[in-house]
Amino acid sequence: METYYTMRNPISCHLLSILVAFLSLSNLHATLAATTSASSTKNYTSYITSACSSTTYPKVCYNSLIPYASKIKANPQRLCNTALSVALKAASNALSTISAVSKQKGLTQSEAGIVKDCIENIGDSIDELKQSLNEMVNLGKSDVKLQIDDIKTWVSAAITDEGTCTDGFAERKVSAMVESKIRNSILNVAMPTSNALSIINTLYSY
Repeated sequence: METYYTMRNPISCHLLSILVAFLSLSNLHATLAATTSASSTKNYTSYITSACSSTTYPKVCYNSLIPYASKIKANPQRLCNTALSVALKAASNALSTISAVSKQKGLTQSEAGIVKDCIENIGDSIDELKQSLNEMVNLGKSDVKLQIDDIKTWVSAAITDEGTCTDGFAERKVSAMVESKIRNSILNVAMPTSNALSIINTLYSY
């Protein structure tokens, strides 16, 4: 009876050891990367939470900015750019809503006048927010303090224009439906605009 012995191939054993080591390192790298990513995300979220805590509407601020946390990271200029972009988008939405109201049938002369004035005011607000965003994007290409002063002036003017939109309600008779649509639209743009100014004032307190 013959006996057969299976001898291990030393080369195969060596390759197997290398493969096991490689897989172990890969798993370690993946674990470290996931841990680092989770830590970074937490830091970015904390940065936005901290920045929004100084605003008039912190919850609105957080909810509007947190989707952009990975883009903002902990960069003050990116944070301000995003806050202004959010305000600009809200202003554009408000303009669309109020423009739709102006096309409704049955508006009284008083209501039509208020809506017309409001459209002009929101249009001015949009222009001022665009100027602010453009200046913030190009921050540092000239005198930074002067740029920040201009940005603050434009955003403040945008807030004033938004508020002026509802001033006529106290003097002229407007239906509850028209007033509600306009007030809600203005509130939805006034809050992010106010928050943007608060963030800019806090981060660039020259």
